[in-house]
Amino acid sequence: MAMIFLGGSRDLFELPPPAIERIGSIVAQEHGVLIGDAPGSDAEMQGLLAGYNYEHVGVFHARAEPRNNLGDWAAYHIPPPDGAKGFAIHAEKDREMARRADFGLMVWDGASPGTCLNILRLAVIGSPCVVYDMMRGRVATVHTIGDARAMLDEAGGEVRRAIEARMSEDERLALAA
Repeated sequence: MAMIFLGGSRDLFELPPPAIERIGSIVAQEHGVLIGDAPGSDAEMQGLLAGYNYEHVGVFHARAEPRNNLGDWAAYHIPPPDGAKGFAIHAEKDREMARRADFGLMVWDGASPGTCLNILRLAVIGSPCVVYDMMRGRVATVHTIGDARAMLDEAGGEVRRAIEARMSEDERLALAA
């Protein structure tokens, strides 16, 4: 059973039909799913999986309890570092899901730094990630750091600066390599 990291932008509340179909395929093939607890794409994907009554799901959360766990699945608490604020509260949880994943599926609004960072994290460890880029209306598979870098370059300077501000030193070095 492959482990699939599902995620996406918090500002997206509707999944594109091809992503819905792909998640249906994940369920049909009985792959494991690693997913966060955020509103937006995570909650939409959780709702879809719960509708299937799918059991092979782990919900990762940084706070004491998940914000969303729509299928009452196993929950994995990954606490943030002491003093973490804002995006940093959820970064370790996202890194852990990427570490455990064989593949990724991300629904990206074209601007969300967190989603883009998760795509980069998967590329760093060699786990391919299917990306539904809602801003540009296309689907691509990111296989390498070079693919992730090209996607980041296309996103523009403002998005790139937001992503770089959130990177760990290891992530920054991987992107520069």
